[in-house]
Amino acid sequence: MSVISEGNVRGESLFKDISADGEDWQPTEIESLCMNCYQNGMTRLLLTKIPFFKEIIVSSFSCANCGWSNTEIQSAGRIQDQGVCYTLKVKTKQDLNREVVKADSATTRIPELDFEIPPYTQKGALSTVEGLLDRAVAGLEQDQPARRAADPEVADKIEEFIQKLKKLKEVENEFTLVIEDPSGNSFVENPSAPQKDEALTVSMFKRTVQQDIKLGLRADDDLEEEPAGNDKEDLRDEVLSFSTNCPECNAPASTNMKLVQIPHFKEVIIMATNCDSCGHRTNEVKSGGATEEKGTKITLHVTDPSDMTRDVLKSETCAVLIPELNFELGMAAVGGKFTTLEGLLKDIKDLIVSKNPFICGDSGTSDRVEKLKAFGEKIDKIVAGELDVHFVLDDPAGNSYLQNVYAPDPDPEMTTEKYTRTFQQNEDLGLNDMKTEGYLEEQ
Repeated sequence: MSVISEGNVRGESLFKDISADGEDWQPTEIESLCMNCYQNGMTRLLLTKIPFFKEIIVSSFSCANCGWSNTEIQSAGRIQDQGVCYTLKVKTKQDLNREVVKADSATTRIPELDFEIPPYTQKGALSTVEGLLDRAVAGLEQDQPARRAADPEVADKIEEFIQKLKKLKEVENEFTLVIEDPSGNSFVENPSAPQKDEALTVSMFKRTVQQDIKLGLRADDDLEEEPAGNDKEDLRDEVLSFSTNCPECNAPASTNMKLVQIPHFKEVIIMATNCDSCGHRTNEVKSGGATEEKGTKITLHVTDPSDMTRDVLKSETCAVLIPELNFELGMAAVGGKFTTLEGLLKDIKDLIVSKNPFICGDSGTSDRVEKLKAFGEKIDKIVAGELDVHFVLDDPAGNSYLQNVYAPDPDPEMTTEKYTRTFQQNEDLGLNDMKTEGYLEEQ
């Protein structure tokens, strides 16, 4: 505890950016018991930071007596605001090489085999799709000798299932891999980035009370009770402040929140966090109203550098598209933001180019790095007004906004389209199971 206290006093971060340089940055070594031969082995701990995965603890155990070794990762960062679900259609052997970050709170499923690995039954891992299959096979094979002695019939059925898992690696038939993580700290690589990955679907979801309890966000006896009374305060002229933790360094910080009326649109809630420890600043926007009856698709033809100064409200449910670049950014990728068009484009560039863990250090292949750098240069040209493109905001919830500089007259370079949501879009927004009529009569 004294080492941690000293580091905090000096203002040094325990978690450093992952790098192949830093020769003075050595892992912590702890002598510990080997669970294979019960002799003493060595555990090495490395505290580091990976973009998209926040802070992690990489641990490696090796035993010099029996040769047994084990590696695992644990998330040391904050739990995300929403859970995440990755659905990957594995069609080719190249898909088996996709890098995967699987947190220990994640559930892994292969629907075609009716196979599921429940949460907290495996440690977190940084692997590939093929590595996840190999790990599942190794787990099933581990106790096969004992099963054959105790119940040969069960052992034969499990062996048959193991062969089905091994056959998946041949990819003779397409199969689906689902990773659902309520902590939001799992990740599946998109090798086509920054283009849309047709084989990968990413959706965000609100955690249940049971999932919050499992993650330690609620007490076991926590009840979801609404506070008594229906008194409402007018918050439009008041800035509310509450304590939180910095998303970068996890130090105590404060978040300011205010209800704002956007002209020719609606009310939104703007939240801003400023960390005095590391200087990190962030802002987030939440819709102050209900989900609209129809979705909204706003298309702006960028013809002049002055378009970069237009105000943009991008909600969490909004996707961003630039057809000329064959680019699509899914909902919740950069969260809710109230900024300018230039600010949003720079955030997109930072997300895909500057903070992409799969192009940093040893993990980045030359062709992938060059492709993403070229994409970043195209974003710079759009900001400078040197590239003629269309910028599209597609929000199924209808809670996004792009400033009309000609308001209240129509904008000749901007079109706004209202559309009926699909069943899947309603499912992602949690509307299919929402009952708003007649529920009082059933109570």
